[in-house]
Amino acid sequence: MSPEGSTVTFRRTPPDFHRRTVERFARRLQKEVAKGRPFHCLITGDADLRRLNLQFRGLDYPTDVLSFPPAPPATHLGDLAISLARARAQARDFGHGLEHEIQILMLHGLLHLMGMDHETDSGGMARAEKRWRTRLGLATGLIERARS
Repeated sequence: MSPEGSTVTFRRTPPDFHRRTVERFARRLQKEVAKGRPFHCLITGDADLRRLNLQFRGLDYPTDVLSFPPAPPATHLGDLAISLARARAQARDFGHGLEHEIQILMLHGLLHLMGMDHETDSGGMARAEKRWRTRLGLATGLIERARS
């Protein structure tokens, strides 16, 4: 954890990527959404997401974002892993920038770290994600995309 709290680690940073934008957004999420509790986010490639998805969920394919709650007791919320390749493709598909897509994925993953689960909570996470996306100025989220 950095002195600022939540951290973002990049396996490789694309030359046209504004990493400070994403790092500032992580700290904003920590302050506003996570009520001050820090988290860590790894931005990496499809191979890492596929390996992690297989190892922890038994699913042998890459995905866009994974959330890993910490083992108790913990002072941080946990860890996120985001596929840069998936984020880039989704940003292109939805007509916004890569940094914006990573922010959408980061919010989604953070809500999972906070104990929400859109597969079992009768729409609670979808409503929370929509409220936060509006407040944070983000485009359509993952849950809404899956429903359309």
